[in-house]
Amino acid sequence: MEWTDEGIILGVRRHGESSAIVELLTRSHGRHLGLVRGGAGSKMRPLLQPGNSVQAIWRARLDEQLGYYLMEGTLMRAATLLGSSHAVYGITHLASLARLLPERDPHEDIYEMLERILDDFDDVGEAALHVIRFELAMLTELGFGLDLENCAATGATSDLIYVSPKSGNAVSRTAGEPYRDRLMRLPSFLRESEDGQNSVADRDLQDGFDLTGRFLLRNVLEPRGQGHSDARDGFINAVTRHLARISSS
Repeated sequence: MEWTDEGIILGVRRHGESSAIVELLTRSHGRHLGLVRGGAGSKMRPLLQPGNSVQAIWRARLDEQLGYYLMEGTLMRAATLLGSSHAVYGITHLASLARLLPERDPHEDIYEMLERILDDFDDVGEAALHVIRFELAMLTELGFGLDLENCAATGATSDLIYVSPKSGNAVSRTAGEPYRDRLMRLPSFLRESEDGQNSVADRDLQDGFDLTGRFLLRNVLEPRGQGHSDARDGFINAVTRHLARISSS
């Protein structure tokens, strides 16, 4: 068995004295592990870092075996990304989300979204928006997508400012006003604002993380006996601290 594919490194763990098991999210073969001979050595260390993109050849005698990887770096992001705390936490969190996908099950849209996020991760505010949208996309990919396009009560498609914490459906201003204390806020960057432009404020980011966090925890993580990763909390805290420094300067 052999295939060649593009991949993003999600994680690496040592195997034996000199090898490493590398976990990739590939474009056409999904989340896939393989052994890299010599992967624990210093020569391979710059390549085998989470966030780097590679061209990978996977070989095995049988399809169900772990198999071996041969890799060549195509975009070495890690050296830059790992220099900032939000990126370190963010990459770790994104990898933990990708691990929720079944192994060897293709998810090309998720792969392309992750690739775009990593290419635009140096701006802290933009990185936060990307992570929230990625969490929403993961909910959809896992079968728990939120309906943020239509009001759950009236079917309206405009002036949607709330989300039902039970159904995950959007609620319009008029329909939701009597129940506002029991509803979640729909951040402006996940809807079209009144002037037709997307606007982002610190509160919007927190509302976005609250929204995706609630449904990831309830629908995906808790049924698996898991909770939110420490990396997610670290990423949110790093973003909050960075934006606070900017606003006070």
